[in-house]
Amino acid sequence: MTIQPVRLFGDPILRARAAEVTEFDRELRQLVTDLTDTMHDDGGVGMAAPQIGVGLRVFVYDTKDAAGHLVNPGYTVVGDEEQVGAEGCLSIPGLRYDTRRALRVHARGFDLTGAPVEFTAEGLLARCVQHETDHLDGVLFIDRLDPADRKEAMRTIRESDWFNAGVTVRSSRALGAGNAGPFGRGR
Repeated sequence: MTIQPVRLFGDPILRARAAEVTEFDRELRQLVTDLTDTMHDDGGVGMAAPQIGVGLRVFVYDTKDAAGHLVNPGYTVVGDEEQVGAEGCLSIPGLRYDTRRALRVHARGFDLTGAPVEFTAEGLLARCVQHETDHLDGVLFIDRLDPADRKEAMRTIRESDWFNAGVTVRSSRALGAGNAGPFGRGR
């Protein structure tokens, strides 16, 4: 296994737009392995490359119903139905908030060989595609919260031990064991 340290809120790479992948090579295969191993070790259902300090447009997912990766991903919303559900993030330990997302998306990107990949996702997988694509654009789920929840989330972050200690990188499971749901630990 190749578990990597996870970047935390405050690390500038989490706010930068990731670069397009241009080389479909051994390093890309290793990146996908590292992301997958780190995600599984932390109990997440998705993880984007910037979360382990790599500024490339790659994410992995494993919702139990579907698992895989997307390179240079994008999506379009299908229909106008929305879902509201608990979301967290491995890069913001201890926070979970109801977050509004599209119920269905059509995802597209490439696999490790550069072959096109397309699928329609609904529910948790759609939430995951949106959450992880946001990471690649430098957007965190707390940016999508209503103003009152965002204010509370920022207060909680500022009061956290890891934030007050100036920690922006942590080893896997360093802040507690287990996962309380999609994308990160519960609060």
